[in-house]
Amino acid sequence: MIEFPRRVPVTGDRGVIPFITQRKGEEAAPEDLYLLRERGGPRLHLFYGDEDPRDRPLRGMLWARCSFNRDDAGMPVGEPLWKFMHPYRQMGTMLAGRCQICTRPARTPIGYIFLAGPKDEDPSQASILTNQPPVCARHVRTTAKLCDHMEGNPMVFLASSAPLYGALGSIYGYGPDGQVQVVSSPDTPVRFSDPRATQLLASQLWRRLSSFRVLDVDELLAELAAASAATHHQGER
Repeated sequence: MIEFPRRVPVTGDRGVIPFITQRKGEEAAPEDLYLLRERGGPRLHLFYGDEDPRDRPLRGMLWARCSFNRDDAGMPVGEPLWKFMHPYRQMGTMLAGRCQICTRPARTPIGYIFLAGPKDEDPSQASILTNQPPVCARHVRTTAKLCDHMEGNPMVFLASSAPLYGALGSIYGYGPDGQVQVVSSPDTPVRFSDPRATQLLASQLWRRLSSFRVLDVDELLAELAAASAATHHQGER
């Protein structure tokens, strides 16, 4: 599993660079992919020719390989590619419930904080799917400023339940010439229980927010301050 650095991200021209942001020079590894039909069944299974346990970090799903540019402390280095998330760092922070900016544990006394653009989601839905790892209380405003689509006014989902849902990626099969190739690229995440999951090369881990409240940033920060004050008061008793 991915190792998280102990210090906060370095800064760039736009300020803090999120841990999950892919850097220039971090490239997808050359594909060495094969398909094998399961014994006595119809399903095909995708695998690397030189696979090791790190390639299947959760629930047996094959994860896309990507190189790492890191300093001696384990921090990503290089020019940020702002529109891209490193597939393994995105997966690691989402899986471990770490802040996508600084990698500290993201759980707060009032729940996990997930952010979306003001027009990205319909808050009236009973559940929300997201590929954005949570953020810690310290980096709510930072994330709002860094992400253009949040327009400085993100929709805040304060979640008490956010189970893993599935992954987005490319589904492989056999082409007309019998070669292993991409046969579809779904627009929505493939659930772990989906029959196609065995042929998926995953690049983004998704969670389903199933129990949440919708707030704005000021409301969230006020609730966090109140929770912190209450904890401090109890500690003085």
